[in-house]
Amino acid sequence: MINYELLERLCRANSVSGDEDSVRSIIIDEIKPYADSISVDPLGSVLVHKRGKNRAKAKLMLSAHMDEVGLMVTDITSDGYLKFDEVGGIDRRVIYGKNVIVGDKINGVIGLKPVHLTKGDESSAIPEYSDMYIDIGAASKEEALKYVSYGDSVYFDSEFTQNDTIIQSKAIDDRFGCLVLIEMIKSDLEYDTDFAFVVQEEIGLHGATAAAYTIAPEFALVIETTTAADIPEIDEAKQVCCLGEGAVISVMDRRTRYDKRMVDLAFETAEKIGVKAQYKRAVAGGNDAGAIHKSRSGVRTLAVSLACRYLHAPSCVADKDDCESVFALAKELSQIIAEGRLCNDNIG
Repeated sequence: MINYELLERLCRANSVSGDEDSVRSIIIDEIKPYADSISVDPLGSVLVHKRGKNRAKAKLMLSAHMDEVGLMVTDITSDGYLKFDEVGGIDRRVIYGKNVIVGDKINGVIGLKPVHLTKGDESSAIPEYSDMYIDIGAASKEEALKYVSYGDSVYFDSEFTQNDTIIQSKAIDDRFGCLVLIEMIKSDLEYDTDFAFVVQEEIGLHGATAAAYTIAPEFALVIETTTAADIPEIDEAKQVCCLGEGAVISVMDRRTRYDKRMVDLAFETAEKIGVKAQYKRAVAGGNDAGAIHKSRSGVRTLAVSLACRYLHAPSCVADKDDCESVFALAKELSQIIAEGRLCNDNIG
């Protein structure tokens, strides 16, 4: 069963790329009694080894990223408004009027010129970041500088809510993946396994690049969150994946062509353990697999993802049954791989 209380704590932690201290502290506190070794690399990724009942016949790394998309203060106007830019990819249409937290302590709201003062096409155009600002209630640059600094991270101030079937929160991408790794570390594993909670995925896969080099795995499972476009007016062929249809298995994205035998094994394993799995029906996006699969002499890699609507937005939506399916599949699949069942397979 998914620990939704822990997931809420992870999602509510504020950790934009390069500023992952808050979520890293939660993770280390949770896994410390269960891990056999924990280290933090120079970039800030948490590398963990967990011994199983048996020595692994294939070296496997499970990876999830700790960072979330957000904003960063780039300038302060003379009248106390904060200018900003994005950290990671964000749809500019969804942030106007949203509550934010600056530097993990100061409340603000994202503002824009009122629509009744716009002219021509300006009223319907998607505003640039340069047209927006964050209002923290300061009357001058000098007053603003008492509370914020250039380069401060800016986070969406969103609630974690849930009902019997759905969760809604910021940063489900990829705090859910972190939760899966935490719960696996807490469990009894059949085979030795390495885990990487990595930094800076949203700005270029930097943490995974270093972590994969350090761990040097033969196989990798990336536990991720991916875009579900099963919403009104989107043709079924363009929905990518759907809530309620289980774990999402990628065949190819913009950075990785996934190992064919691992893809097949994922669906075979899902059927064996009785959970749903679906294909990611688009060649789109990317994740830490893009760095991991080409580390050193190459790593056979698969991404197992949670379908999520409104990815990289202040409020994402995911299905609880899908959460359970991803966790169950990741755990079972990881031990099959660590057992060495794929070691003599043809590369694919």
